[in-house]
Amino acid sequence: MKRNERTFTGMADYLVKSLIDGGMFRAYVVDATETVAEAQQRHDAWSAATAALGRTLIGTMLLSTSLLKGDEKLTVKVNGHGPVGAIVVDGNANGTVKGYLQYPHTSLPLNEKHKIDVKKAVGVNGMLTVTKDQGLGQPYTGQVPLVSGELGEDFTYYLAKSEQIPSAVGVSVFVQPNNTVKVAGGFLIQVMPGASDEAIARLEQRIKEMPMVSELLLAGQTPEEILALLFKEERIKIVQKMPVGFKCDCSKDRFAQSLASIQPAALQEMIDEDHGAEAVCHFCGTKYQFSEDDLRAILTEAQAK
Repeated sequence: MKRNERTFTGMADYLVKSLIDGGMFRAYVVDATETVAEAQQRHDAWSAATAALGRTLIGTMLLSTSLLKGDEKLTVKVNGHGPVGAIVVDGNANGTVKGYLQYPHTSLPLNEKHKIDVKKAVGVNGMLTVTKDQGLGQPYTGQVPLVSGELGEDFTYYLAKSEQIPSAVGVSVFVQPNNTVKVAGGFLIQVMPGASDEAIARLEQRIKEMPMVSELLLAGQTPEEILALLFKEERIKIVQKMPVGFKCDCSKDRFAQSLASIQPAALQEMIDEDHGAEAVCHFCGTKYQFSEDDLRAILTEAQAK
């Protein structure tokens, strides 16, 4: 199905996992348009912020679906001390992500290529940190310095240094002049131990020659067709096609638990002076209202423990 038919069908985002030439490469391609569009709307993000957050969401989605299994999850933090501030994205093996950034109202002049200046928005004086929770009690954290701020190269560098997986990562977002997202997607290719030098050289050349994923999606290409562009003569075996999306697991109960952990005096102050409280989820912007009665119940329960 072509992308330009998609608006009429309401076709959802999906990711394709594949094996190339019997296992020389593992390749993942994703159309994450709706995911990034939802994040943009929830955070009212402006162009540079949307591109930076969108690329991080796509990179996290590719990392988590390629590295995790079962109920494992990971958190990616990018902080290059640029105008958008810190970016935080959670992902899991099922392909759902949620994320936010410190300063969503960031737009910048276009760079010399007339594209959104993601590098300037993110900054390059900082780190990309990945914390993996594999249910073992102690999360594993890997951290690398930002090498480009464009994010695709930064995810590539992380995989090489922290995971010892030679890879290529491409992430791109096309933001319209009114800040909405037209298309967004990316790819991740892992080089497996059996890959020949010729196959690697051929792939490197194709990646150099290939347009950005967003341009291909704009032209109506599907993830499967993008995969076929990357691996023309090679045998492609599609292992899985999975739905992906933006999904937040926040709830009023979870915020109530957080409120129960603060000092009783502070809760009493909220009751007496503020006559209630409002909690806002960083990840999705959902607001939860707590009335005086809600807070009294939380306080009573906390004091009973």
